[in-house]
Amino acid sequence: MIKNGTFNLHLVSDSSGETVTNIARACLVQYDAIEVTEHFWWLVRTPGQMTRVIEGLKTAPGLVIFTLLDLKIRQTLEQACRELKIPYVSALDPVMGALNGFFNRTAGSEIGRQHVLDEEYFQRIDAMHFTMQHDDGQSLDTMREADIILVGVSRTSKTPTCMYLANRGFKVGNIPLVPHMTMPEDLFVAPKPLFVGLTREPRSLSDIRQSRLRIMNEDRSVDYADVDKVREEVADSRRLFVKHRWPVIDVTRRSIEETAATIVQHYNQRHAEDIPT
Repeated sequence: MIKNGTFNLHLVSDSSGETVTNIARACLVQYDAIEVTEHFWWLVRTPGQMTRVIEGLKTAPGLVIFTLLDLKIRQTLEQACRELKIPYVSALDPVMGALNGFFNRTAGSEIGRQHVLDEEYFQRIDAMHFTMQHDDGQSLDTMREADIILVGVSRTSKTPTCMYLANRGFKVGNIPLVPHMTMPEDLFVAPKPLFVGLTREPRSLSDIRQSRLRIMNEDRSVDYADVDKVREEVADSRRLFVKHRWPVIDVTRRSIEETAATIVQHYNQRHAEDIPT
């Protein structure tokens, strides 16, 4: 199962493979200095397709993680793994088992049901369109229709955080804070959107901007990456956040996912407070 110091990992799914891939990678990040070769087997729904998977296991034996709902297809894979003495695990069994007991009923077995084109799916698509149209201060006249608006100086991860939130179904806009530019104060008091201020440690921000200038070969004012000027920008942005009493998130040591999760917590808390008791 190990070749040249690398472990083989087979991810098998009867759908898009998104679920099993996310589960596997969420676990793999906890193993430092481990080399893994991932083998992807998506849309495995027929005996012929499963035969190709089994041939792949023979060629490169390794742990199998699967999400398969068709009982016969699943049994074929499990039997092959036992014969080949390959470990295998169903990624969903523990959760499905717990839900079966909790609901006191057996789950259905409709393949790809989580990807059905339902109202939630189209809501996410609408959110993506809205967010792209309102990126980097665009379409200010309609930005007040957003669920969330992120505000921050350049290179505080506003755009990627917006796109991540949009994929969760939130309509998000973002406004860059640029020195000597007039801010849309009338928008800042709009009642619907949750405004969130994003900031970053000045030295880190300066390093990121310098790196950006080198990569893009951009000819910007030296003030853009000067650490003292950056420190002034960050201080000015924090004063704006305090003035409007917005929640503030320092993204210096946060991933996009962690920043987005904190924003969603603020959003949910705000809506919970608006619900009459």
